[in-house]
Parts: sequence; C-alpha cells; structure tokens
Amino acid sequence: MKAPPVSRISPPDLNNLMALLDVEVVALSECVVNEGYRLELGGHEAPGIHYILKGSGRMSFNGAPKIDVEPHTLIVVPPHTPFILESNTGDSARPVISVDGSKNVTTSEGIRRFRAGDNADEPEMVMICGYFRAQYGSSTGLFEGLNEPIVEQFTVADRLYDKLNSAVDELLNQEIGAGAMSSALLKQVVVALLRRSLTSINTWVERFALLSDPKVARVFSMMVGNPGANHTVESLAESAFLSRSAFMARFSSIVGKSPMAVLRDLRMRQAAAQLMAGSHSIEAVVANAGYESRSSFVRMFKKLYGVDPSAYREAALPPKKSAG
Repeated sequence: MKAPPVSRISPPDLNNLMALLDVEVVALSECVVNEGYRLELGGHEAPGIHYILKGSGRMSFNGAPKIDVEPHTLIVVPPHTPFILESNTGDSARPVISVDGSKNVTTSEGIRRFRAGDNADEPEMVMICGYFRAQYGSSTGLFEGLNEPIVEQFTVADRLYDKLNSAVDELLNQEIGAGAMSSALLKQVVVALLRRSLTSINTWVERFALLSDPKVARVFSMMVGNPGANHTVESLAESAFLSRSAFMARFSSIVGKSPMAVLRDLRMRQAAAQLMAGSHSIEAVVANAGYESRSSFVRMFKKLYGVDPSAYREAALPPKKSAG
C-alpha cells in the first residue's frame, strides 16, 4: 500500500517566506578528519548546517545509526545535537581512533577548526559547519521544533560550496560588513534547502513546523508579508479555510504562540526596520504597523526593544554632520 502524498506548502507561499526570512550567522567552524579517525563534537545552542566539502565517510547524530556522507551532502541539525564525523579507513582491521573535538581546536579570526588526526597529514574529510538563527521577528524561528536532522544530497552545480566558502572568507578577512555578508551567503544556502523541499522525495519538509501545515503556512505567509493589514483571528481563519477554533488550535500548536501574539511581533519587526532606515516618520511607522493609537504602539515597542521608537531611531542612524 502506497504512503499518502506529502502535503507541501505552495511555491508562492514558500517564496514569500524565503524572501522575508532573517538569517544571522552565530558561528562558523571547520571540521577536519584524517583517514582512520573519528571526530566527536557536542551540540551547539543554535541550529547547524553541515556541508561536506571533501571526502566520504559516515555521520551519527545524538547516538543514532550512522549515515553515509560524501561531497555536497548537506545536513541540518537541531540545536544541542552532538555528532560524530568518521572517515573511511583503508584498513578494515585497523581500529578507528576517536578524538574529542573540544580538546583539539584552533581558532583563527573567529573561525574554529576542529581536527581529528595529525596536522601534518592530508585530511580525508573536510566539512564546514554554519550555526545560525533563521527567524521572523524576535520570537518565531523557522527551525524551531526541528527535532531530528535533515539530510539532502546536492551537487557541485548547486554552488553551495562557493557560498559557504565565501562566508568563511568574509569572516576571515574581517572587512566592513563581513557579518552581514556571511549572513546573506548563509541565507542563500537555507533558501536552496527550502527550494529543495518542494521536490525532494524525502519527507523532511514535515520537520519544519511552519512548513508542515500548508494552511497555517499560507496564513503565516500573509502575516509576514503584510503585518500592518487589518488581520483578525476571524479573517485569518477564513483565509485558512478553517473554523476559528480549529485555526487557533492548529496555529498555536505549530507556531507555539497565538496568531495575535505572533502578529504583534511581526509588526514590531517591521517598525524597527523602518525606524532604522529613517525614511518614515514615527506617525507613518505607527500606521504601517496597523496601530491607530501611538501610545499603544510605543508601549508595545518599548516592551520588546527596551527603548521608545525615537530613541531606537536615534541610536540606529548615523550622527548628523555639523555645519561649517
């Protein structure tokens, strides 16, 4: 008996969610493993993207069975997930040597290199690890709820190698805007993965909470794309083709918060971006966020950002040059 087809988010909704996703690099590192060695590393507080640059071997996450990996294998792991990276060995009778990566690490310009094996030897495997946050506003993360790894095989034509290497180079060079450039490059990798979710024969798309329910994803996409619109629970439920109670239950279960709580967060994110840009008056920012009362807006903004909108804008904008 065939399994039922996977219900997937529509391309327009996914496109909107990709465009408005904020990706921030938390850390970048490189894992190097010599032939006959095994690298063991603990989990990171942020989700991770692991990409095999060179060599073939095996990986295991959180003690699960090993999986085969090769160049251009991309693995996304949940936060706090320890893993093992093991190279192929040329001698089956030779035992694999385990190395605790936390005890064999070097750091250069913010990039950590974990190594299993002698530094003088040519590595059998090289893997880039990018730890990141991918969020809509301060409280809604795309990877929240991910509880097991996602594995996809890409090819050289997908150019993920170039993007991840460029992200590492940006941080190594420490030029102005290096952090922003690295984040932009890592977002391209995330977008490539999300594009793959539309056609992958694997069912890992269900592991993304926001993508697991197309009806909720459609509504969330509307909220992200136009947070200042006159959204209500009733109007959002109607857009999802659900009753009010069913919509509230499904949305809260998947996103972790009520629709109106998420909407407030999205509105504040838009407001903060407009304040930083300096192209809108405070009154316009308030109206664009869907607030009729400036005092209500200021109260909510200060609760989330710790300062009122005027002080936030003043801190974000460069100082004005004095005349003369």
